Amino acid sequence: MTVTRVQLTVFMLLTMARIGAADESTVPVFNLTSINTTAPVSPESSAVPLTSGSPKLFGLIAQSDHGFSDFISPMTNPVYFEDPRTLTEVRPIFVNHTIPNALGGGSAQLIAMQARAALTENLSIIATKDGFFFSQNGLMSDGFADVNAGLKYNIYKDYCSQTIVSTGFTYGIPLGSHQALQGKGNGEFNLFLTGGQQLGDNWHLVSTFGARLPANTDVQTQSTYLSSHLDRKLGNSGFYLFTEANWYHWLSSSNSFAAPVEGLDLFNLGSVGVAGNDIVTGGYGVKYKPNKNLELGVAYEIPYTDRRDIIQNRLTVDLILRY
Repeated sequence: MTVTRVQLTVFMLLTMARIGAADESTVPVFNLTSINTTAPVSPESSAVPLTSGSPKLFGLIAQSDHGFSDFISPMTNPVYFEDPRTLTEVRPIFVNHTIPNALGGGSAQLIAMQARAALTENLSIIATKDGFFFSQNGLMSDGFADVNAGLKYNIYKDYCSQTIVSTGFTYGIPLGSHQALQGKGNGEFNLFLTGGQQLGDNWHLVSTFGARLPANTDVQTQSTYLSSHLDRKLGNSGFYLFTEANWYHWLSSSNSFAAPVEGLDLFNLGSVGVAGNDIVTGGYGVKYKPNKNLELGVAYEIPYTDRRDIIQNRLTVDLILRY
């Protein structure tokens, strides 16, 4: 793949530790008596909060794992760039997506609400896509988005080094409105591996690799993606500066959209002639995190490659309320 006008310095390979028996009690969680000074841990992150005695909402939903509280959640590729931590939260999201003139110009807005619920120390339910589109583009009209939901399981974490790796899946249920370019096919599976690493005192790296595999490839395309996030915590102010990059690669073409362009994260158009195509987007933003239970962020995203498909630029705003 040839990528122009971009210097991608954030992609990483996380070394995965062994997985023990199927019982989640064997997942290697290192306590703070281990000696490791490579990544200093903040006082807020120094305790392991999820224990059998922690109170549960409705007797079912556990608290978030606050042992990685210096991390912030990524913002671009919001449907598929999954935070590796085990979290209980709600996350309202607003997206203003500008469409290139070659596809009619204008813009589309998405108002959505994500939710995550920790069931155990390592297992959580994730609901990553829903909401409503408002369109000022001739190719689509206002309508409901599809619904994506699934499970995430933490397979490795080390509180001392602030390293975490998780895996999981979501299933895209085609409940959205056809006029909003949703509701196609028989659903779509998304399989992912995601990890995070604190670097020094104030830097954090998060990366997710995944594959989108529709049940009906006659109407939706197959693709992979790699998203990475690098942030810098600004002392004790609660503010973070971050940059993100997303690589989308299409494995197959389909037959339900006549133009050779695809829909990145929010759409699967099922387009002709896209197999082998690559798009890289990059985003920059700021987050405010006054405490472990609240995040407010804004990110601006543009394509780095000459190929743009449906994105001219995008503004994303999110609010996270975490338990």
